[in-house]
Amino acid sequence: MKSGKRNQPFSRLLRYVGKSRYALLGVFLSAVIGNTCMMLAPKLVGQAINQIVPWETGGFTPGWMVPMLKTLGMIALVVLVGSAFNWLTALFANLAANRTVKILRTDLFNKLGRLPLKYFDSHSRGDMMSRFTNDIDAISDGLNQGIPQLVSGVLTVLLCLGFMLSLNPMVTLVAVFVTPLCFLVGFFITKYGSRRFREQSRVLGRLNGYAEELISGQRTVKAFGYEGRSFDQFQKINGELYQCGYRAQFASALVNPSTRFVNNIAYVLVGVFGILAVLRGGLDVGGVASFLTYTAQFSKPFNEITSITMQLQLAMAAAHRVFAVLDETEQDPEPENAQELEKAQGEVIFSHVRFSYTPDRPLITDFNLQVRPGTTVAIVGPTGAGKTTLVNLLMRFYEVNAGNIMIDGRDITGLTRDSLRRSFGMVLQDTWLFAGTVRDNIAYGKPDATDEEVEAAAKAAHAHSFIRRLPEGYQTRIAEDGGNLSQGQKQLLTIARAMLLDPPMLILDEATSSVDILTEMRIQKVFRKMMEGKTAFIIAHRLSTIQDADLILVLNQGDVVELGTHEELLAKGGFYHKLYNSQFAPAE
Repeated sequence: MKSGKRNQPFSRLLRYVGKSRYALLGVFLSAVIGNTCMMLAPKLVGQAINQIVPWETGGFTPGWMVPMLKTLGMIALVVLVGSAFNWLTALFANLAANRTVKILRTDLFNKLGRLPLKYFDSHSRGDMMSRFTNDIDAISDGLNQGIPQLVSGVLTVLLCLGFMLSLNPMVTLVAVFVTPLCFLVGFFITKYGSRRFREQSRVLGRLNGYAEELISGQRTVKAFGYEGRSFDQFQKINGELYQCGYRAQFASALVNPSTRFVNNIAYVLVGVFGILAVLRGGLDVGGVASFLTYTAQFSKPFNEITSITMQLQLAMAAAHRVFAVLDETEQDPEPENAQELEKAQGEVIFSHVRFSYTPDRPLITDFNLQVRPGTTVAIVGPTGAGKTTLVNLLMRFYEVNAGNIMIDGRDITGLTRDSLRRSFGMVLQDTWLFAGTVRDNIAYGKPDATDEEVEAAAKAAHAHSFIRRLPEGYQTRIAEDGGNLSQGQKQLLTIARAMLLDPPMLILDEATSSVDILTEMRIQKVFRKMMEGKTAFIIAHRLSTIQDADLILVLNQGDVVELGTHEELLAKGGFYHKLYNSQFAPAE
């Protein structure tokens, strides 16, 4: 995406607004009718004044009140009609703004689904949530106030000019002459304020991200007595936000009084030149009254727009952050001839695979491995050796820098991601549950599963007993991220979720790390039965859980340092032997 496009949130936001063309048409038509009626009122008021003050004839004429009452009736009618259509203008504007925000929020959510996993690894969840909530709300507020003000303001200026020219062109020039000063004053102050509002949005995202981290990690915060230091850090960011907000609000508050001061100068000048025009006979008393009203109406749009400068600048700053996400590089698209992986046999081949999370720090340099169908492969090694990275590459959460990964003889880059990932059942160390029922969480990957299938999977995972003790059994609602369950219970549910799918290949990444030893032994038996005839990749730190693996892959710094069965590797007395003895030798 070109940087020029990134720096044009206003024009891009207008294109989104343009998608609500019928609502905008309603805004325009109702604004034209409403503003025309409201602009007729000052001219009729001038006529009424001339009918009340017969200064030219020197006295009242018989029946002078009848035409004045007619004029007052016309004034009441045009004001009533104008108010009704101005209400319609606001209604259509709100429809356009709300539909625009709906489309923008939908595009943002869809964009997140197309972003690669590395984007989420490098951005805080709190900041992303801030773009979804605070920034979208700021855009909504700006559009709800900006659309009717912009349309009505332009029409008001044009109509005022037309009516003023019809009264006296020379006095009109006085009002028009002062108008550019409003633009200059508003432009320079708004330019200063826009930078402050962008900075405010950025710091607000940081604050949300920090708050989200502390809330989600509250147990750790309390366990280490970090409350005081976390509060100090929060105060630091909050103070920075206060300073940004203070400068932004100061700039926003400065615009309206400045432009009003310029407009008041114009108002005084029009009054002076209007009186001179009356003395010369170029204008009557009612015309002066109308002119003063039109002058106020002429400057009103500038004052109204500057009065909502804060919302508009916040909206532009928020749009800049939202469009920054929409401009992010998406994951590589599926090839047009991508194939579906159906009924996979489970043969997996890594051929000269190279990968690094950052270009300057290579992790996997030349990885080769051939796994026959039905083989159980255990992957062990110290922290940071690249164990989980292999799984990420196999699932195409990340793409290899070089080399190939093939399943059943087909390169995984030529397969659809959906079919590839559905061929694997994953149970990770980090559990994830959504706010919903226990049943829905187990059936997450198979929504059409029957109650009997869900219950069978739970029994196989040894989760059925604790589920029955819940208040509503399988219909018990789980709090966000399983907050009302223990860590072990959450892991049992994720194991049941994988067992329900019954995929041809399995990935177990410390799948039993949060359960007790007795439950782990039971689940290991279930896993062994579940893995019969299937290709399985097991990442484990407790080497007692992988002694029966067909192949143990020992990694260190992204490279395979040893390969073989448990007995073969112990006999070698190498790296695996040291890892094993570090866990079992003291006990023996």
